[in-house]
Amino acid sequence: MQGFERFSGESVRQHGLTHAQFDIIATLGNTSGMSYKELGERTLITKGTLTGVIERLEQKGLVVRERSSDDKRSFFVRLTAAGEGVFEDVFPKVVAHGKQLFAGYSNADFEALDGALRLLRDRIAAGGLPPHPPQTKELP
Repeated sequence: MQGFERFSGESVRQHGLTHAQFDIIATLGNTSGMSYKELGERTLITKGTLTGVIERLEQKGLVVRERSSDDKRSFFVRLTAAGEGVFEDVFPKVVAHGKQLFAGYSNADFEALDGALRLLRDRIAAGGLPPHPPQTKELP
C-alpha cells in the first residue's frame, strides 16, 4: 500500500496536493458531502489527521465545513465549486497515472489479484488469523 501511495503521490504532488488532501477531495467528489465520521471511515485517515487536512483544504477554498443540523458537535464537509473543479481536473489524471501500473495485466491477472486481496481482507476481518481447517474425528 505504501509503495502504491508513493507512486500515485508523484502525480498528486504535481497538482499541489498532499496524498491525504487528494484522498479527501476524491472521496467527496461526485457527492453532496459527508460527515467527518463517514470521511474517516472511507479514507482511513485518523480523526486527528482528518481535522488538520480538512482545515488546510478549507483555507485553500476547496472544502467548506458546516455544523450538522442533527448534532451540533459534528461537522458536514463538502467540496466548494473550486474543490469540484480540482476534483474534475486532477482525479482523472491521477487515475490515468495509476493505470500505468496495471497496463500489462490480463483478465486472469486481475482475477488472481482480486482473489488474493479478498483473502487478505477476510483474514484482516478475522483478526489476522488464517481460517481454521475443518475439525475431523480421529478414527480408532
